[in-house]
Amino acid sequence: MVATLIGIDVGTTATKAVLIDLGGNRLAEFSRAHPMLRSGPGAAEQNPADWTASVLEALAGFAAANDLSGLAGIGICSQVNTHVFVDGSGRPVRNAITWQDGRAASDALAIDSQVSGAEKLAWFGGPVPIDASHALSRIAYVARTEPEIFARTRHVLLPKDHVVMHLTGAVGSDPISAVGLVDHRGYVAPLLGLVPRAAELLPPLHSFTHVAGRVRAGLPCAGVPVVVGAMDAWGGMFGLGLSTDGDAMLQSGTSEIAGSISAKVHPTEGVVLFPDYEGIRMHAAPTQSGGAALQWFGGVLGRSPGELSALVGATEPSAATAIFLPHLQGERAPIWDSATRGVFARLDGSADAATMARAVMEGVAFSVRWAFEALEASTGRRPAVVNIGGGGSRSDVWTQIKADVLGMPLRRAAIADSAAMGAALLAGLGCGALESLEAAVQSLIRYDRTFEPRDAYRALYDSQYGKFRELYDTLRPFNASYAAG
Repeated sequence: MVATLIGIDVGTTATKAVLIDLGGNRLAEFSRAHPMLRSGPGAAEQNPADWTASVLEALAGFAAANDLSGLAGIGICSQVNTHVFVDGSGRPVRNAITWQDGRAASDALAIDSQVSGAEKLAWFGGPVPIDASHALSRIAYVARTEPEIFARTRHVLLPKDHVVMHLTGAVGSDPISAVGLVDHRGYVAPLLGLVPRAAELLPPLHSFTHVAGRVRAGLPCAGVPVVVGAMDAWGGMFGLGLSTDGDAMLQSGTSEIAGSISAKVHPTEGVVLFPDYEGIRMHAAPTQSGGAALQWFGGVLGRSPGELSALVGATEPSAATAIFLPHLQGERAPIWDSATRGVFARLDGSADAATMARAVMEGVAFSVRWAFEALEASTGRRPAVVNIGGGGSRSDVWTQIKADVLGMPLRRAAIADSAAMGAALLAGLGCGALESLEAAVQSLIRYDRTFEPRDAYRALYDSQYGKFRELYDTLRPFNASYAAG
């Protein structure tokens, strides 16, 4: 009998799962895409049934093809600031509102205007934004626009919490995933009091490794413990090998999530500061669009991201390459601007699919550099190396571009699905199969390559990055006036 763990990541574009042994060896994997539903301007929703169906398919598939007699635990991570409104029986009363959805922007502004900078500093340690993806903004939005549905709502859950409830019947979450809602003691009562019913709708909080319950009879892997789990950024952080001060990461998926661990805090606009968790203080700067931008451009051309990477690999960095703002659905860190939009600038007649795809890749890399600059201000230090994972990291071409633009080495995790790997690690800790976080990270996480920045392109990318920032500043008044009607 081999002791095993299952980690699941309910991501934005797909649900992914891995089955590993206690040596970190990947025994099986699973991936199933699920659609984004865009019914109108600003809308970005998903059907929670797609997530639960994927999770059950993954568990059933692992059980059918592998000996799971030694399965010790199941961990689940997920996208956050995606909210599921469920009734008293746990059934969704509407589609989930994903983190990409911007329709609650006016509700966010109304809530944010009632919170002072001093209050944010006291609660969160820095100027954490209340934006359209904030849980309170979503609750206020549904209460305002769908009062009958809101009246039927009993809980507002994250995707991972909804899946855990479906598997075990337990309702709960963790304090780190409750972004912008908690201080070091738990939910911030005065903040929740700004939105009617918020306090009664949000779930109780537990540690990542708390066993929420066991898989119910009749489901695949019945009887196996399921831990509360973490948000994808934290699951990915562990899955990329971060555990101590000075460690830094870049999770390259639908969006780009830059993060650094630092006990020191220099409050910086645009950076999300998480509460201390077992001695870990993460500063994060999640952008709005990474792989989503390349996926969009590939859809326009009728080509896959892999085909676009091959095209870009045949080109060289050049000042003649167009500059692309990847703000297709606004931008999050570090500017938190829901009105900004994407644009190609400085196109000429020589532009073709390859050079425009390069512009998309470089534009995303520039947004990552902006995010890391904010993190550097927030932590007071520049990382010596950044661990990178996620689907976007599988492109050697794109990862090299990011290393060149950042001017920092990128060390790539051998297993791309870092959040699923981190979820498995948390399951191991929760069920007692693994002894400590730091030991588990050191023994389970491996890397396959380090991408060093190339000095030959440093001056070029410094210049292009400056133009990228200038382009955003130039277009900002236009986008703001356009959004205002």
